[in-house]
Amino acid sequence: MSSENSVPAEAVADVTRDIAEVPAIEVITSAAVHLMSAAAVKCGLAEDSPEAPAAELQDLDEARKLITALAGLVTGAATVIGDHHARPLRDGLRSLQLAFREASAIQDEPGQGPGEKYTGPVR
Repeated sequence: MSSENSVPAEAVADVTRDIAEVPAIEVITSAAVHLMSAAAVKCGLAEDSPEAPAAELQDLDEARKLITALAGLVTGAATVIGDHHARPLRDGLRSLQLAFREASAIQDEPGQGPGEKYTGPVR
């Protein structure tokens, strides 16, 4: 018996087939890009909009979490996705770590910044 809110089995099968066709590297890089984008906004790097200036979107506690998750993903996946794909992700991660440091009024000790337990100190 199916309820009004249930997803038809055929739709689930279609989504499963679609996911099965996506290479792992695309899933990994897509997740990394989403984390990067969210971290950039939380670091205050978004563009000002008529609704809100970028500074109002800044939330360094949230940015720290996102950057740390990104660092874990990039570091963990680097050996399986290859340097060609890992290098731009590492570069983006480093840029976010530096942006976080610049935006933060209280500086973390070297090696204690977001994600640095995975990447080492960022300079």
